Amino acid sequence: MTDLGTISHNERFQLLVSAVTDYAIYMLDSTGRISTWNAGAQRFKGYAADEIIGEHFSRFFTDEDRDSDLPGRALRIAARDGKFESEGWRVRKDGTRFWAHVVVDPIRDEDGQLLGFAKITRDVTERRQQEQALFESEQRFRLLVQGVRDYAIYMLDRNGIITNWNSGAEAIKGYSADEIVGQHFSRFYTDHDRASGEPQRALETALREGKYEREAWRVRKDGSLFWAHVLIDPIYNEQGEHVGFAKITRDATEKKRAQEELDRTREALAQSQKLQALGELTGGIAHDFNNLLTVISGSADFLIRRPDLSDEKKQQYLSAIAETSARATSLTNHLLAFGRRQPIKPQVVDVNERLQSFANVMGRTLGSHVELVLDLEADAGNVEVDLSQFETAVLNAALNARDAMPDGGRITLSSRREADADGVVVRVSVADTGLGMPQRVLDRAFEPFFTTKEIGKGTGLGLSQIHGFAAQAGGRAEIDSVEGTGTTVSLLLPASGKAVGADVTEQADASVPPNLKVLLVEDNADVRGFAEDLLRDLGCEVHLAASAEDALSQLPDVQPDLVFSDVVMPGMGGLELAAQLKRAHPGLPVLLTTGYSDELVKGLPDSAVLVKPYGAKELRRAITRLLATQDAAAA
Repeated sequence: MTDLGTISHNERFQLLVSAVTDYAIYMLDSTGRISTWNAGAQRFKGYAADEIIGEHFSRFFTDEDRDSDLPGRALRIAARDGKFESEGWRVRKDGTRFWAHVVVDPIRDEDGQLLGFAKITRDVTERRQQEQALFESEQRFRLLVQGVRDYAIYMLDRNGIITNWNSGAEAIKGYSADEIVGQHFSRFYTDHDRASGEPQRALETALREGKYEREAWRVRKDGSLFWAHVLIDPIYNEQGEHVGFAKITRDATEKKRAQEELDRTREALAQSQKLQALGELTGGIAHDFNNLLTVISGSADFLIRRPDLSDEKKQQYLSAIAETSARATSLTNHLLAFGRRQPIKPQVVDVNERLQSFANVMGRTLGSHVELVLDLEADAGNVEVDLSQFETAVLNAALNARDAMPDGGRITLSSRREADADGVVVRVSVADTGLGMPQRVLDRAFEPFFTTKEIGKGTGLGLSQIHGFAAQAGGRAEIDSVEGTGTTVSLLLPASGKAVGADVTEQADASVPPNLKVLLVEDNADVRGFAEDLLRDLGCEVHLAASAEDALSQLPDVQPDLVFSDVVMPGMGGLELAAQLKRAHPGLPVLLTTGYSDELVKGLPDSAVLVKPYGAKELRRAITRLLATQDAAAA
């Protein structure tokens, strides 16, 4: 084995060159003929040393390069400039091509005479293919971006200066590339947005959150506005340094106009549906109210025209007026509940007791052709509901059941205590043996104003009231119907563990203090007279005011113990009057009365509001509750 230390420097160099296989390293004489050959040259050019030494190096060049004298030019440049370096296609022994990185250096003696050339070649085909693939990919991407005309796609530097521009940007914004590249992107914003700093905020948001996305008005070159959907993303280089932003803008003007038109259409449709609903409501309610008014006006007419009527007959007409007024109140309550304006007065009731009492009254109302059956579970229990609404819901279900059996049939009122997903409930059901509902009717049964009855025969509020009542009570309503077999309407109400008692929001009835001085404020003369009579009947001293302003002017002289005022009046309303009185006379009780304005009196304690219509009993309770509340607050 030869020791490298025993061989000469030249020999060691020759060993080094011969051992290199990744580079073709060989020498040419001054005319370009090959004089040496290494293992690397043999590996990727394919020639053995004895095949190639003495041949001209131009055989490695393509025909076109030889025709253009590239081999000779390479030697001349190397001799003149001290080096020739280039990349290009070269040819192997088998005729295949490879992409070569070539360096040719001149070799001179001590006197500077040209002896030949040193040539180093490396096969960089793989790198060339990668670079070409990357170039082609980038070229395709540039063509893609440039070809997109529905989106403005361009780049900004870190300060928001535009650095490139595609055809979509030109189409949407109106600027050519030579007009806009180098300008700040804020010129596309409205004056208001620029003044508020929106362009800078957009870049800061994109940098901080990784994306900025908005829709807003933008300005074209000609000054016209368009509705833009804008997306800005930050761009980072391979070292993670922030170098700029990618910005994509789409003209969404047509989309916005279409959405606005759709919104207008929906609003018009909603208004049309409201008008249709009002039309349907008017027919049904007018029919019902006219029937009630016929009874009331007819009875009143008899009482006025016939003072000679017997006491029994007078009592009959007076009872008819009272009962019909109660039915009118119930009808009004249906409307208020539908509009969510009906105040709730919860109280604990025994379901079976109320159904039993209801059956005793309803038997006559349903008619002789209808059999009313009770099926009450002994331990059904109590529920906490507004009693009036509960009875109205059962009544509506029973009347619908009766109307579904024109030839007669059986209505069953039942109660059951059940375990439900939300807890224990009491199921109150009204089942009939009538016509049943087809699926298309069943699907719409709870819709307000929807009715299959003839015009004027019903309002379409019955089942919707049942649905609304159940929801208000914290439960739900269900309908089970088979066409030709019958229908069952059920209320599922949360069971209450409380004992049966009076209205849970009220104190026990108490008497109005004698000679209570009341300032009555009511703009309607008839209602004012009626309320005055009720107050005097309760033992009150009454002072009348036709407006809030009138009441304020009388206040110093009257010095009332309580002010009783309507809410809705011309000029100053009852709420504003109450507010002024509270500021000027914080201890003065003010009782407001209204028929519908739950939104107006929202936030006031229940004790400060009396809902119309009312009678002596309701007015007495309202006054005593308010006074009790005031006393408790002062204690």
